[in-house]
Amino acid sequence: MTGRSKNQTDGEPAPPSRRGRGRPPRADGREELLKAGLLAMHAQGYNATGVAEIVERASAPKGTFYNHFESKEAFALLVVDRFFERVFSLFEARMQDPAGTPRARLRGYFEDRAAFFEANGCQRGCLLGNFGLEMSDQSEIIRARLQAHFDTWTARMATCIEAAQRAGEVRAEAEPGDLAQFILSSWEGALLSMRIQKSTAPLHAFLRFAFDGVLGAQRPEDHAARSRAAAAPGAPGSPQSHET
Repeated sequence: MTGRSKNQTDGEPAPPSRRGRGRPPRADGREELLKAGLLAMHAQGYNATGVAEIVERASAPKGTFYNHFESKEAFALLVVDRFFERVFSLFEARMQDPAGTPRARLRGYFEDRAAFFEANGCQRGCLLGNFGLEMSDQSEIIRARLQAHFDTWTARMATCIEAAQRAGEVRAEAEPGDLAQFILSSWEGALLSMRIQKSTAPLHAFLRFAFDGVLGAQRPEDHAARSRAAAAPGAPGSPQSHET
């Protein structure tokens, strides 16, 4: 999919001869378009949001859109970036909070988001996940941008999980990166279920299984059982295992 073909579908192709002529576009007009586009695309998705609607929502003069953006697809990349910056700033603020342990900070972030969605009627979910479902097979550049943001988010979450493992809060058998990817994928799935059910029950189920199960602490009896198993005759590393 190219930005130009989609623009033509919207009925407002960008006239190349007009770009760069006259005075430069006002920065505040660009900002209003981005704000309006983020709200519209988050609520309706990419394909259901036309350029004309974005311009109308922004109360911008007709034709302003293409003074600022090459195409609707290029505009959507900026919307994705802006949404990620907002979400990641909330996540990072929790991770930097000196109060609480690494696992508690991570759980606190998801609890905050669950409370937010409950207060807002279980609507919209995560724009990154929504775009992933809608656009990954339609636009390679949007798919790649989404992947880059999810990779950044996963890596930061893995750092927190690794710290929790070192503190003995989380079992250390699994790789932090694998755990982070699983947790983030599970969260996005829970958000989808939340929208379908119009209930935060899937989010609370996520919290229980993610933090009481997947990211649960290693119990002393589990450690003792593993120690006994490792010392059992024939177990790898036991003295008997080397006898012939």
